[in-house]
Amino acid sequence: MKTKSFYFNELRECCYVAWDETGECVVIDPGFGSDNEFDRLKKYIATENLKPVKILLTHGHFDHILGLEAAWRFWSVPVYFSRLDDIQIKGAPAYCSMLGLNTSPFTGEGIDVKDGDIIRFGNTELEAIATPGHTEGGICYFCRKDAVLFSGDTLFAGSIGRTDHIGGDYEKLMGSIVNKLMKLDGEVSVFPGHGPSTNIGYERSTNPFLETY
Repeated sequence: MKTKSFYFNELRECCYVAWDETGECVVIDPGFGSDNEFDRLKKYIATENLKPVKILLTHGHFDHILGLEAAWRFWSVPVYFSRLDDIQIKGAPAYCSMLGLNTSPFTGEGIDVKDGDIIRFGNTELEAIATPGHTEGGICYFCRKDAVLFSGDTLFAGSIGRTDHIGGDYEKLMGSIVNKLMKLDGEVSVFPGHGPSTNIGYERSTNPFLETY
C-alpha cells in the first residue's frame, strides 16, 4: 500500500490517499476547504491513474469533512464513518458558519463503521479500530499487512487529540491509545490527522502524555 498526504484548510488537516497495485484507492478525511485544494487532490489521483472506491472518515469534526459532500458527489463512492459521530457531521455547516467558513451539508447516508470491521479496496484490507475520546465515534484505520495506521486526531506525533469539544473524554481517549494503539507493534507507521507522521514505538517511549500510563 502507498500513501500520499495533503495538508488542507486553515487548520492544516491531513487528508490521505491510500492505494495499492490495483490502482484502487481510498480517500481518508477529505478536509479540503477550497476549489484549489480540491483540484490538487483530483489532479494527483488522475495523474497517478487511481480509482477512488471509498471515502473513509476518522471522525466527524468539521476540519476533516469540509470537502466531504463535494468529494462524495464527484466520485460517487460510499462514505464510511461511525454513526456515533452523526451529530458532529450534521452540525459541521453551522459550526463552520460561525468561523467564517463555508461547507455543504453531507446529504449521503454513510456506512456505519464499528470496531473490528474490515474495509477492503483492491488487494488491501484496513481494520477499523474504535478509539473514542476525541469524539465518541473516533475510528483509526489499520493496515496490518503494511504496518500502517491512520490515527485521525486520536494520536499525534508527540501529542494526543483534544478532549474539550462535545463528545470528548480524556480518560476514554487515553484508554483508546494505551489499550489499543500502544498494543500494536512498535514499527507501525502512524499517519495522524494533523502534523508529521510518526511510529508506535517512538510514541510509546517519548510521548509525554503516556509517561504516567
